[in-house]
Amino acid sequence: MTRWRPVASIKVKVLGVATRGDEFLVSNVQRDDGRITGVRPLGGSVEFGETRVSALHRELMEELGTAIMITSPWSVLDNIFEHQGVTGHELISVARIQLMNSDYYEQDTFSFREHDGTACQARWMTLEAIHAEGIALYPDGLEAVLGDKLLI
Repeated sequence: MTRWRPVASIKVKVLGVATRGDEFLVSNVQRDDGRITGVRPLGGSVEFGETRVSALHRELMEELGTAIMITSPWSVLDNIFEHQGVTGHELISVARIQLMNSDYYEQDTFSFREHDGTACQARWMTLEAIHAEGIALYPDGLEAVLGDKLLI
């Protein structure tokens, strides 16, 4: 298992919120011991010289092998957090997306790999199910953004 830690700089990231009815497509966030502490929508880092639009398209193609359509305006979250005792800082652009490969809307869970080969699990979950499992929705502030009529 890869032991990820935040770096001492601000990272620029993008997240795509895919929906299926009242469910959101999310990926597990785990501690080093494998315990799931929360979930977050799919996406990743914006590379130098890349726009957030092209970064989100690239990330979903890398993770799921599918094209996407961005279907909402962007929201931005300033995310300062702690992971395994290390502080991280991210500026995250979030937009609602539609997955162009409709097969993903038929499956409840599926596996994919991050760019570094780390195995990941994605699943469709409602906000109520996330709360019922006692796990967090990351990044902080995302739940408020999901309630924004521009994003939903």
